[in-house]
Order: sequence, then C-alpha cells, then structure tokens
Amino acid sequence: MGRYFGTDGFRGEANRQLTAEHAFLIGRFLAWHFGKDHKAKLVIGKDTRRSGDMLESALTAGLTAGGADVYLLYVTTTPSVSWVVRTEGFDCGIMISASHNPYYDNGIKLIDAQGNKIAQEIEAAIERCLDGEIPELSFAHGEEIGIAIDYSEGRSHYAEYLTQLALREAPEDAAASHLPFSGYEIALDCSNGSASAIAPQIWEALGAHVHVINANPDGLNINRNCGSTHMEVLQQYVKDNHLQAGFAYDGDADRCLAVDEKGDVVDGDKILYICGRYLKERGRLPGDTVVATVMSNIGLHKAFEEEGIQCMATAVGDRYVDEKMRECGYALGGEQSGHIIFSEFARTGDGILTSLMLMEVMLAKKQSLRELAAGLTIFPQLLVNVRVCDKQAAKNDPDVMAAVEVCSQELAGNGRMLVRESGTEPLIRVMAEAPTDALCRRYVDAVVEILHKRGHAVG
Repeated sequence: MGRYFGTDGFRGEANRQLTAEHAFLIGRFLAWHFGKDHKAKLVIGKDTRRSGDMLESALTAGLTAGGADVYLLYVTTTPSVSWVVRTEGFDCGIMISASHNPYYDNGIKLIDAQGNKIAQEIEAAIERCLDGEIPELSFAHGEEIGIAIDYSEGRSHYAEYLTQLALREAPEDAAASHLPFSGYEIALDCSNGSASAIAPQIWEALGAHVHVINANPDGLNINRNCGSTHMEVLQQYVKDNHLQAGFAYDGDADRCLAVDEKGDVVDGDKILYICGRYLKERGRLPGDTVVATVMSNIGLHKAFEEEGIQCMATAVGDRYVDEKMRECGYALGGEQSGHIIFSEFARTGDGILTSLMLMEVMLAKKQSLRELAAGLTIFPQLLVNVRVCDKQAAKNDPDVMAAVEVCSQELAGNGRMLVRESGTEPLIRVMAEAPTDALCRRYVDAVVEILHKRGHAVG
C-alpha cells in the first residue's frame, strides 16, 4: 500500500484526504500515461455520493486537458466499469466510489484495459505525480484537447450482458411468459447506491417478483443503515414478507450478501461453498480449487475438504484473490464480505452477478439457499475494529504479537487468531475463531486490551 492508494484505490473523506485537486492531477497523469502513442480513451463511472459529481468533473477536466477523450457512464456499478473497459476498447476505466464507506468518504478506483485493477506500479507513479516528483505534464492544445461524451448506453450494454447470462441455462423453447425466475419473490437491498437503477430491472426482466428496498439515493444516504453492511434490514424484510430469498449490495455493487428464506445471512463463505460445489459438479472448477482470503472461516476449509475441493487463502483484498485466480487459472474466489469473482464472466467482484449465480444454483438444484448451505458449519467468529494512530506500529508491537501468539497456541487445532491492518482505513482488525462465542470474546478482548494499554488505540 502506498501513501494514497490502498488495496482498493485512493480513498478518503471528500475534500479532506481526497480532493478535487487530487482528481484533476490523476486525470492529467492518466491522459499522459495512456496517450503517449495515441489519443487516450477512458471511461468514468460513479456511485451516488454527493461528492461524485465534483470528482467526476475534476477527473474529466484533467483528462481532457491532457488530450484524452472521456466517456461518462454516470451512476453505475464498479463491475460495470470493468466490463465496459474490457469489452468496448477503452485504455482505462475509473470508478468514483468509496464502496461500503459512509457518504462523506469517496474514492478513485482505476481499472486496466483487461478489466482488472490497475497495476500497483502505475498507482505508485501517480503517487509520485501527486507529490510533485514528476515534472509538470504538458497541456493539450487546439484539436488535441479531449472531449467528454455521454456514454450512459454502456450501462444498458452491461445490464443486457447479465440478463443474457442468466438466460443461458433456460431451455431454448421456453415460452417468453415463463422466464427463469418466474414464481420467485425476491428482495433486493440496493443500499441507496449504484445498484438502484440497474439491479431491479435485470431481475424483473428475468421474471422475478421483486421487492426493492433502499433504492432512493439522495447523495447522503448511501450505505446508511442498509445494504450488505447492515443485513438486519433485509433479514427482517424477508421474514416479514415470507420471501424465498433476499440479496443485499453495497454502495458500488461489487459486493453481495444474501438472506435465506428463514432470514439468516448467507455470507461470502457460504456463497463460495454453494457455488464451489455447484461448479465442481459441472466440471467448471479448474483444479477443484476455490480462492478465499485469510478471513474466511475455518469451517469453509473443513467443508471444502470433505467435498474434495482445495481452499487456497490469500491476503485480504479482492485484488489479491483476483491475482491468484489469474495466475493459476481458477474460476471462483472471493471474500467473506461478499466480493465474489466468477472469472468465467467477470474480472472483479460483481454483486449483481453473484446474486444471479446463486439463483442459478437454486434453480438447477431445486433447493433453497438454506438447503444449499446446510453442509457448511461455521465456527463462531468475532471481529473487532480498533482505530489506531499507526497501523504498522500497532500490529508489530512486541506485546501485541506476544498476546496473539498466546491466544493462537491455546486455540491450536480448534480455531485461530488474526490481527491485520485495514487496507482503506486507520484500523487494526482483531479476529478470533473458536468453538464458542465466549472464547472468541475472551481472545479478542485480550488482544484489544493490549492495544489500548500500549497506547495504540484512538479514543
């Protein structure tokens, strides 16, 4: 991680850590970097935060001033930007979003021509530019100045792509009146974010009776007590309305978590389990391997072992999951938080695609989400976030490391301890898995207490 860019782009509070000036300079750099031997062509999307317009305008100004042409998707999802970049011939994609963070934060995510997160070497060069270490970039003049183009049709292309994916398993002679999701009552929590204008129309086009909640963005309510970080809202809605399932997205819809018919959460680990077994049964799981992260529950590893599936763990961050999948040619990977990558169809976590894939499994197996996840036993897990002054100093403190080692030795074979830095916030994440909730609390509290005693914790 660099000074500005974390595991998921440049993120911070708008006009504090991330300003319009930053966005303008990033645009200038990208126009120069991609326009060395041709006129650069970039595409920009944003979520529903109030500051999105400001950053979009600043990026556009920097790009066009540097001679690049800019195609504007306006409000859309992160995975749609990835798909448009790789399928429609763009040099680079930019998504303006802070994902699951509150509205006052924002971020700039960069996507390469193949639809993957941009190389860290380019992020490092941008950081040098922001710090004034790269000589001033020249401005374009005359007919070389770039233009900005309304490209909202790109969202429609993406929505049609997902709709056709969901239809590919339907019988060729199926009547139009009997669409694949007909007869299903489904809830969608759009988190007042990017999915609001895209997900409902896809599900309705596939025949589902859709109950849409939290799809009225006002620039300030994205992720506020809704979406994949506040599952209790969707859980209650599914139970109260006796629905078959519910799906919750985050602000930029690169995550999805689900709720089964009893109102219980189907998290990323359960999604990996359901889809991993399904793909293996159909010969679509290369190497019989699923890629997860160190945050995935030990129960997932044990359940996959019984199914003859290897569960490979990476560092936390869908960037690292994606890198391992591409390196080894794997088809499925993701995070407990709901970033799920289906490399056959996408290059990044895609919440809407994930929800459609879960429905595909439900239809093919003729089982509910609860039945599909029944073979996975989740060990109790507790995660506590501690705001700290210096993440590295806190994590590497000898007393903190010693406390973690003591807990790990006591848990050997029956759980684990994990202490890691957040990739996007000034937080240390302390996580324990153990046979009981009480033991999880005991071990987490022991480490958190040391963080406070050593003066690392803020507040």
